[in-house]
Amino acid sequence: MNIQSFFEPVAEFLWQKKYPENSFFSQIHWYGEEFPDLKGVQIALVGLKETRGVAKSESVARGSNEIREKLYELKRGIGPYRLADLGDLIPGETLQDTYERMQQVGEYLMKHQILPVYFGGTHDLDYGQYLSYQKMKKLISLLTVDAKLDMEEDGPLADQHTQEIILHQPNFLFSYTHLAYQSFLVDPSLINVIEKLYFDHMRLGKVRTEFKEIEPLIRNADLLSFDLCAIQSSDAPGVIDAQPFGLTAEEACQICWFAGMNEKLSSIGIYGYEPYFDDASNKTAKVAAVMLWYFIEGFYSRKDSLSFKSSDYTKYTVSLDSKPNTLVFYKSKRSGKWWMEIPHNETEKFDRFTTVPCSYSDYQTAQKGEIPERWINAQIKLL
Repeated sequence: MNIQSFFEPVAEFLWQKKYPENSFFSQIHWYGEEFPDLKGVQIALVGLKETRGVAKSESVARGSNEIREKLYELKRGIGPYRLADLGDLIPGETLQDTYERMQQVGEYLMKHQILPVYFGGTHDLDYGQYLSYQKMKKLISLLTVDAKLDMEEDGPLADQHTQEIILHQPNFLFSYTHLAYQSFLVDPSLINVIEKLYFDHMRLGKVRTEFKEIEPLIRNADLLSFDLCAIQSSDAPGVIDAQPFGLTAEEACQICWFAGMNEKLSSIGIYGYEPYFDDASNKTAKVAAVMLWYFIEGFYSRKDSLSFKSSDYTKYTVSLDSKPNTLVFYKSKRSGKWWMEIPHNETEKFDRFTTVPCSYSDYQTAQKGEIPERWINAQIKLL
């Protein structure tokens, strides 16, 4: 596969600028006059310009370069960067063609142990991000951060794409988690659908009051899809659907840090930026750039081996008076994070889900003789 044929170079004005030696730009490879050599690369930046998923777009196609400009100007972090900016994905003749191009690019990169980082474009493009997992022959977990549940019956695809993912055949979606939705933007019947499918969801208010509890949910994801409309409009004016209420820019960066540190996560997409609506300093592009920066820093701060039988983990067994008679927990000596063991299903395809992320509060619940809700939900999914 000639992956270069899927991309157009980074805008010349960006790589012709003079950047200091300690800038983010000076530490990476980029597609300018030549396509970067991907040997040894761990993370690939993929800009998106596709706009046909929304009814009307003023400037989405400019978004990727606006975000790049802010990202390139940031200082390099602590990580030993092995990172390439592949430029912008060339849209297909149809929107479906673009989804398929994202699928092919994602498949290629992940097959070569390169984590794709998508930015720009409209939120429905996470459908293409999801499709890139189809040939992996394993069930995967998707986490979405969005002020809305994009599961409408009609309208533009940006309002329907989550439903397309859930209903997609062949089905390889094991779990779906939705964070930071705002109740006044969501039909209650859609929440009922989510619950009947035993998927997880946390509205904005609960995310705020129990922020530490979202980390295990993020740690369980294979892919993350982040719609910038989840961020409050004062921090993200360049998003047409942004509300006065929402995540702060700082909370959005914390979520990206959690995602970067998730050893299991293999792709991320940050969607929905419209420069036309941004302020004079392109504040929203700055927020998106710093989100990407924190994700990359999180990636280079990964500590856990996920080999729970090794000496890297301490095993805790809690006895209960009811079935199950015992609950088993693991705590990482490196990161301090917790996992809990779920009984094996009779089939082999669920083996990777038998140890799931949890929090210290789940362990405390078990010590009180109660079964944590997170354990119950995981058990239901494995049946």
